Amino acid sequence: MILIDPPAWPAWNRIWSHLVSDESYDELHTFAKSAGIPARGFDRDHYDVPSDRYDDLVEAGAVQVSSRELVERLIASGLRQRKRPSTG
Repeated sequence: MILIDPPAWPAWNRIWSHLVSDESYDELHTFAKSAGIPARGFDRDHYDVPSDRYDDLVEAGAVQVSSRELVERLIASGLRQRKRPSTG
């Protein structure tokens, strides 16, 4: 299932949501591509999507969940990729 959290993450003068799959990266990439989300928006285990795309993505089938539920379901799926500590 494709999940999206509410726009709440400020960066680059915009507010962002996270788009994930709790099933597979293939499902996530297929959905993102069909919705016109550029590949550069992918970050380890999710796509960062600007708030102005939120309603379109929900209409396309992304399920609205809280940020907490999104992370919990991503972890439970085994697809969570944590940031690696910087070396050096």
